[in-house]
Amino acid sequence: MASQVIEQIKNAGIVGAGGAGFPSHVKYNVEAEVVVVNGAECEPLIRVDQQLMIVAIKQMIRGLTIVVEETGAKEGIIAIKGKHKEAVELLQEAVADKEKLSVFILDDFYPAGDEQVTLYEATGRQVPQGGLPIHVGAVVTNVETLINVAAAVDEGKPVTDTYITVTGQVPHPVTVRVPVGISVREALALAGLTDVRGYGVIDGGPMMGGLVRDIDEPVKKAAKAYIVLPESHYLIRMRMKSMRAVSKTAQSACIQCRYCTDLCPRYLLGHEIEPHRIMLALKYSKSNEDVLRMAFACCECGMCEQFSCPAHLLPRTVNAQVKRQLMEKGIKPLDPPDPQNIHRVRKDRRIPSSRIVRRIGLVNYDVAAPLIEEEFRFDTVRIPLKQHVGAPCVPVVSVGDSVKRGDKIGEIPEKALGAPVHASIDGTVTEITDSVIVIKAGGDF
Repeated sequence: MASQVIEQIKNAGIVGAGGAGFPSHVKYNVEAEVVVVNGAECEPLIRVDQQLMIVAIKQMIRGLTIVVEETGAKEGIIAIKGKHKEAVELLQEAVADKEKLSVFILDDFYPAGDEQVTLYEATGRQVPQGGLPIHVGAVVTNVETLINVAAAVDEGKPVTDTYITVTGQVPHPVTVRVPVGISVREALALAGLTDVRGYGVIDGGPMMGGLVRDIDEPVKKAAKAYIVLPESHYLIRMRMKSMRAVSKTAQSACIQCRYCTDLCPRYLLGHEIEPHRIMLALKYSKSNEDVLRMAFACCECGMCEQFSCPAHLLPRTVNAQVKRQLMEKGIKPLDPPDPQNIHRVRKDRRIPSSRIVRRIGLVNYDVAAPLIEEEFRFDTVRIPLKQHVGAPCVPVVSVGDSVKRGDKIGEIPEKALGAPVHASIDGTVTEITDSVIVIKAGGDF
């Protein structure tokens, strides 16, 4: 039976505040030896965690303490890059009298925030290929998630907002807290951009984020950044290529230089993945199924296609597509290598974040995006029923209902993986579809 704390986290709809949005009540409902806070802020240009670790340090430490106690961990480690000097100093001071808590200083390389990389750097624990941190007694979580945990346990507050950085080709790069369910268009306007013609928008970081296809789509709980770039920018052009064009170019242009493999973070951690061989195997897929199965080990960090490949091919995109096709056919991953040896040159092949920024043409956009703690008001929100790993929520409200911010409007289906969703503004439910619940401000309360 889940503890009271786990139930509070579940009822608050807390998911990983970044990435795929894994439900936190499931992640924390384990016995662990160590909890690691991923404060690496892995991707270039994103400025959320480095600022939250300053302005919301007490809430984050409280959230970490709760998770350490709940999992029975012996220690909680906050992993943060040394370049964030103010946050480092404040954190070290904050944990000085905490017996179980400590701060680990990460070097500034990419992808320091990959959870398996962060865990290895901070603890020396090596997650087996295809495994999770809990398989080596660890839980890895992030900054904003812990802040949400503290709010849920101490104040009964559900997740209704998320912090995002809006940056790139915008008048005023900024980091803001916004209600879940506003549109990407409205988020961009907070940075002064109202006309998006001629621009592309990346949802997330420049290495792993996807292209926003509809800027009127709603902002979800796990949103962390929107990066605006001219349509002519390499990162936008690359994301606009069709999968057919990506595959045909890979088959005809890959020269097997193996740079993508030599710099692959998971390969260097000892995983059985060699992107250059996967690219070659596309030509002979029927006789190279075992090679294609290597794609399951890809963490999709983008190092291969954004930094390594001299021909600007897209191994990460290929790997993602191969994984989907294999799963559709019911084909399973390779058995993990045994033993799984860390490559002796791994430390020498870590790429500084500054080199990544230069390589992908973001030097002019690598600027501050100050956090503004301001309550923004919006007339309408469209709350997605699926903002997490698992099944979509089932609406528990009807059209015409009046709701207040924080009211539960969508519940997890019975025995399904997921997280409930809540109203992010006061208002009236005006529409319910298979994918969203629309709330307009106003109504009787």
